[in-house]
Amino acid sequence: MDAWAWWALIALAFAVGEVATTTLVLAMLTGGAAAAAVVSLTGVDAPVQLVVFAVVSVLLVLVARPVAKRHLLNPIAMRSGVAALVGTEAIVIESVDGSDGRVKLAGEIWSAKSYDGESRLGVGTPVYVVAISGATALVAER
Repeated sequence: MDAWAWWALIALAFAVGEVATTTLVLAMLTGGAAAAAVVSLTGVDAPVQLVVFAVVSVLLVLVARPVAKRHLLNPIAMRSGVAALVGTEAIVIESVDGSDGRVKLAGEIWSAKSYDGESRLGVGTPVYVVAISGATALVAER
């Protein structure tokens, strides 16, 4: 059997093992074995194939695995309703201060107050929504 076929079998074995363990280590070794299989198809010697396997595997474990784990462990935050407006941009259409004002936010007119309670924001000023309190947007200048 050719060397590339052995590397492919090793990659398959690591992949099956990854399904059983879900640690992402064997998945990275699968990538290393696959890289070695590709290199063996070019006709390089076995020691070079082993070096490619080792280098690719180590790089994947050190670089790709932490990123993959972070994505698996931290689900995407779903914001809906008024919570989805926090952080978005609005435009002041009536002067905003610590007690009153109006902004155009997501195509609608909202009552607004300055977030710090002291700032005065003039008409046309781009602001961002820091929080929503009832039906009032608490905004700050960008």
